[in-house]
Amino acid sequence: MTPDPTAGAPGAVRRVLAVRLDSDGDVLLTGPAVRALARGADGAPCEVDLLVSPQGRAAAALLPGVAQVRVETVPWSGYAPAALDRDAVDGLLAWLRERAHDEVVVFTSFHQSPLPVALLARMAGAPFVAGTSEDYPGSLLDVRHRRSGGADGSGGGHEVLAALGLVAATGRAVPDEPRLAVRADLLDAADAQLPAVPGQPERGGDAGGSRGLVALHPGASVPARAPSPEVAADAAAALLDDGWSVVLTGSPAEAGLVERVRRLALERCDGSAGERLLDLAGATDLAGLAALLRRADVVVVGNTGPAHLAAAVGTPVVSFFSPVVPAERWAPWGVPVVLLGDQDAPCALSRARECPVPGHPCLTVDGRTVAEAVRSVVGVRPGDALWTDERSAGRAAAAGARGGVHP
Repeated sequence: MTPDPTAGAPGAVRRVLAVRLDSDGDVLLTGPAVRALARGADGAPCEVDLLVSPQGRAAAALLPGVAQVRVETVPWSGYAPAALDRDAVDGLLAWLRERAHDEVVVFTSFHQSPLPVALLARMAGAPFVAGTSEDYPGSLLDVRHRRSGGADGSGGGHEVLAALGLVAATGRAVPDEPRLAVRADLLDAADAQLPAVPGQPERGGDAGGSRGLVALHPGASVPARAPSPEVAADAAAALLDDGWSVVLTGSPAEAGLVERVRRLALERCDGSAGERLLDLAGATDLAGLAALLRRADVVVVGNTGPAHLAAAVGTPVVSFFSPVVPAERWAPWGVPVVLLGDQDAPCALSRARECPVPGHPCLTVDGRTVAEAVRSVVGVRPGDALWTDERSAGRAAAAGARGGVHP
């Protein structure tokens, strides 16, 4: 039996550190597990800190139930990890000693190791450390959780469930139906600052003859997981032709991409449709983007952070999902979702960051297909299949993805 790691002085609030040194989307997917840490194995309340990388800072600020967020650049994680900075490591160690966590729980993807953080936690005096590890941890982990699934990352359940599996291994109760969540107070404040969206002043309001609002996010943090500008523009044009208002979103770094998509889309539809197309790339922070996605009827996006942000605010998703990573692990969680793209393409499970196949064929999707998917996922045509590619449907059903809808 796993010992209760939260045993401490009577009446003391026990302090837990959750660690997720990845991007905003990964941090959002870990949210249900972070909230589950707020009660110890005995049900007593715990104070939860969160350690993240700069790439996860914005999402960490949105998670409910977090006492303190610490942001660190570490040399063992990230797309382009920094060189070892002894002063930065010493600073992290000093913070860990100051906070004196009773538990440290390290969340990772299947290919990552919790052991660097576990070593620092032990050096700082943490009495209990838990992590998911295939590598032998020596005395660094009190709980060595193992995730089922192949070594290529093609199985083992969704990332939300994997994180909760680690929490359960510490002796805690975990929710039967976990949901992503963000802080409502921050969303409401951000929503008040949003500009008016043509044809859709507010979600569920009078659309002025428009079918509703679709948010289209053409970029992705990893190029292989985003549609080409031409495919995104074709989708935008088809949605405009179908009567939707469309807002294009992106980070400040993606402003050029979004402007190109806007221009290409306008070339593909009649001039009056341009009144329902708005470019808001770089115009919001992550809280503002979350508020905007909450207004939308559906979000069209690749496998990237805003897909999980949409799920966190309860908006259905049509996903350009490149098969370089498995959908059964990384599809948007907790909302109706349509996955578009060839899940059996040659790049499948390659974890490629740049598409290895000329032309990016796995995400070459016709705009009308996107428009039909949007109709189906918002219920305009009840009974439409939520999986538009039969091979994708078979693969997902075999993986237990419940027909493409993650409840």
